[in-house]
Amino acid sequence: MEILVTGATGNLGGATIKALLNKGVDKSSIGALVRDESKAHELKELGVTIVKGDYNDYDSLVNAFKGVNKLFFISSSEVETRQEQHMTVVKAAKEAAVNYILYTSIQRKTDKEDSPLDFVLDSHMTTEEAIKETGITYTFMRNNLYLDFLPWFLGDKVLETGVYLPAGEGKVGFMLRAEMGEIAANLLTTDGHDNKAYNISGTEEVSFGEVAAMLTEITGKEIAYVSPTYDEFMETMDKAGVPKLFAIMFGGFAQGAAQGELESGNTDAERLLGRKPTAVKDFVKQVYAQ
Repeated sequence: MEILVTGATGNLGGATIKALLNKGVDKSSIGALVRDESKAHELKELGVTIVKGDYNDYDSLVNAFKGVNKLFFISSSEVETRQEQHMTVVKAAKEAAVNYILYTSIQRKTDKEDSPLDFVLDSHMTTEEAIKETGITYTFMRNNLYLDFLPWFLGDKVLETGVYLPAGEGKVGFMLRAEMGEIAANLLTTDGHDNKAYNISGTEEVSFGEVAAMLTEITGKEIAYVSPTYDEFMETMDKAGVPKLFAIMFGGFAQGAAQGELESGNTDAERLLGRKPTAVKDFVKQVYAQ
């Protein structure tokens, strides 16, 4: 099999497979790794090969990876067990003699342990090093925050209560997940990316205060932006009944933004995508315009 996409029933995996097909890659050379085959109806309709495998099951991964030339390794969404799962994936890829790994890592400005992003950063850094140590040719997509997740950060009642995040005036290089999928497909089908790490961030940087201003303009309602301290934010989330893990995630990313960890910087996205990524304001209009 030429290309195997992990996490294929997820949004990024699915977007990548569709982008590969749109580029003319033969469906018979594309594999879709799924944990639950009952969720793979759309993938089956696309005609790609369905391969069963679980990040928690080493033997299933070794079997799934045998004969694979290029592995698109999408990072696990299970934050608490991610590092162990990733080590299982990397070990299995080595055992199965995979030739190339494209891995979705995280955008960051520093690798410091005191980074607000440490709750996700550590597992990504460990995975990058483990991949390098295998000797397998690799490319790292260091992805910024999905623009698709912006409504999650804003909350269901943002138009009534405003934007409340400990992000200060920090800016984020949001980018649509589907466009990251296009970039992944481009990397998997072109040369010149061996053993490189790319910054996959939007070309436009926005603060949450600027997002509030966009909402005000789009809806005609005055949408306030309040940036509390991290402790105040966590206390408010606890009182609101938000699960602690989610609060830590939203608060951590917001603090990361406040410290400049999620700025676009020297982004490779436009060059690898072949056009400018979708603007944040266009996305906000699509979601919130009445």
